[in-house]
Amino acid sequence: MQPPSLLEMIGTLVAEPSVSSAHAELDMGNRGVIDRLGEWLEGMGFAVEIMPLEGNKANLLATLGAGEDALVLAGHTDTVPWDEGAWKTDPFRLSEREGRLYGLGTADMKAFLALAIEAARALDPARMQHPLVILATADEETSMSGARALLERGSRPGRYAVIGEPTGLRPVRQHKGILMEAIRLRGRSGHSSDPAQGINALEGMAEVMQALLALRAELAERYHNPDFAVPVPTLNLGHIHGGDNPNRICGECELHIDLRPLPGMSADEARTLLRARLVPIAERRGLKLDFKPLFHGIDALQTASESWIVQTCERLTGERAGSVAFGTEGPYLQALGTETVILGPGDIEQAHQPDEFLALERIPPMLEILRALIRRHCLGTS
Repeated sequence: MQPPSLLEMIGTLVAEPSVSSAHAELDMGNRGVIDRLGEWLEGMGFAVEIMPLEGNKANLLATLGAGEDALVLAGHTDTVPWDEGAWKTDPFRLSEREGRLYGLGTADMKAFLALAIEAARALDPARMQHPLVILATADEETSMSGARALLERGSRPGRYAVIGEPTGLRPVRQHKGILMEAIRLRGRSGHSSDPAQGINALEGMAEVMQALLALRAELAERYHNPDFAVPVPTLNLGHIHGGDNPNRICGECELHIDLRPLPGMSADEARTLLRARLVPIAERRGLKLDFKPLFHGIDALQTASESWIVQTCERLTGERAGSVAFGTEGPYLQALGTETVILGPGDIEQAHQPDEFLALERIPPMLEILRALIRRHCLGTS
């Protein structure tokens, strides 16, 4: 079937619930969105591949044209949960008022997938020098299972990619990485009247926290990128819990941290550094130390300023490619050899908020940017 009008596509995608959440009772599949995208793209002549994932979830890769070095227009199909009662209108029904389209996923980021399809409408594959790929993924808002499945498969989806996360029509070539970790110390409880009868995990955690603060200062000295609003890595001590009574030696203590590396340090390297700093403290104090990832993590993104996709997006938008504080699926595509820019019509301030909206005035320039990228790369024309 041929896709309907652009606004009908956006409305249909918004109406298909596809919440991903770390809480099982809120988590949903995304197959409704994937299957509808597949129907529209097959109707346009795309070769559609659906990659099934666990839990009624899937990725979609749709390709028009033959050959190598595809241009990829990518987006995630999931949304965060919505705040019951906080919306003025039904979050699953597209509504228009005051020059805005309201609905869950309008800014972040179902509408971009509809825009990518609209930009590709009426393309003739016989005229294409390089293919066009439309990529739709699952679980970006939680586990990144869709992007991780692509990385595990190991095949490059294309030479260049645009991910339509909300950037206000400004190209982005860099963002920080993210990892969240639980650090648990286990000692031996006992009566507080005789500290020698136990091993105090809370006292050990105090030394761990000092070591983490020292590490934070070292990272700020070692890494600096003026393109970011906060130009150094951040390390936040976010949550701590230990012990059960003031007259008992604390037998167990757990700390949760958030670490955001700059480009140049991967999440795995950051975890290795954490272990190297904290294991000696636990061993010296006779404590058992465990690490548990609270969030698997996203590596930082950095696409070279000289890349064709960066320079072309800068020319088309009139904006220098910048950096953002939020994470994306970009590092997964980059790891596959796909040079990636983040560029979308929504605003990050609207993401994850009640009454999420996309301004109608953003649609024409976004469509023109996408069509110009297709013309220049896929068709070889200006």
